[in-house]
Amino acid sequence: MQRYLRPFIEEDLREKIVFLGGPRQVGKTTVSLSFLEEPSIKSPNYLNYDTLASQKKILRGELPPESGVVVFDEIHKYIRWRNLIKGFYDSYRDDYQFLVTGSARLDYYSKGGDSLHGRYHYYRLHPFTLPELTAQGTRADAQQLLQFGGFPEPFLKGSEKFWRRWQRERIRRIVHNDLRDLENIREISLIDLLIELLPPRVGSPLSVENLRQDLGASRDSVERWLTMLENMYLIYRILPFTAKKIRAVKKERKLYFWDWSQTEEGGNRFENLVASHLLKYCHLREDTEGYKMELRYIRDTDRREIDFVILQNNKPLFAVECKTGEKSLSPHIKYFAERTTIPEFYQVHLGQKDFGRPKNGGRVLPFTTFCRELSMV
Repeated sequence: MQRYLRPFIEEDLREKIVFLGGPRQVGKTTVSLSFLEEPSIKSPNYLNYDTLASQKKILRGELPPESGVVVFDEIHKYIRWRNLIKGFYDSYRDDYQFLVTGSARLDYYSKGGDSLHGRYHYYRLHPFTLPELTAQGTRADAQQLLQFGGFPEPFLKGSEKFWRRWQRERIRRIVHNDLRDLENIREISLIDLLIELLPPRVGSPLSVENLRQDLGASRDSVERWLTMLENMYLIYRILPFTAKKIRAVKKERKLYFWDWSQTEEGGNRFENLVASHLLKYCHLREDTEGYKMELRYIRDTDRREIDFVILQNNKPLFAVECKTGEKSLSPHIKYFAERTTIPEFYQVHLGQKDFGRPKNGGRVLPFTTFCRELSMV
């Protein structure tokens, strides 16, 4: 199965270094290997910094004998990795194409060294979403995504036992291996506890103060740990949207997981799934077209709320409300439609009913239809 980013990466490799970031086990290695003549981790053109043999070659500045694409995997764990890649690119750009992958934010972990500004394009690989699986996404496809998440292994296996074990092992590797490699941390047990405290808080404004009290830690420490988990592509947070005619909350962010199957079953998990589809939509337009895209939410001081707003170059494109049932249009849509410049409102659900029109105050429609009509990926 060819992933959605492959054609964009192939085009950019002709002129630039390509950085491919994303969560652990989302499929970055599989995508990168597809560019090699021998699509295998045994290929001499695949250099994984986690293996001793590849690490020695990288640190000695040795490139494989065969020209073409060279994949550097997890090289951001080397403190001066950017200087190293810059040197390779400046010296050998006519003979090699460089693809750098990592399970952390490669734009954040730029420890030491010279800047690579102007030499690379950055892509973020997301889990499977409904439109990537099939052009005509069905309710059954959506239910499987809800149950097993969009990470390739558990989704394709379709086994609850495998999913439980995979999820537990993945979290442990992120916290006890990847995070230790990249951050100077001593409070591993508290970070484990923090991750356990987060699923019930999905979909609501996140109170760092409440987390601080539950963990018995300082506010600064909790905020730092949350930022670490964001940089490791475990969670993401979205800011509120403000407008002149509404008394919007301005500070508290809402939290979601990259693996929405970590969220408790029910409405919160569906909301997290929708959030991840919208974030993927934003990241793809940013990474391939250069727009400034933002995923936000609306909430006023009277607790009226719309789950999501998509902004392009600071202008709202549309808003989305999530409901698990085929309910009548939320009154909050009419309220915010009259007081903001958001042109279209959608209320998505897992049923079959489709009624209303966005420009006349909102449309209620199946999530599968929403993905098709808005050209989600």
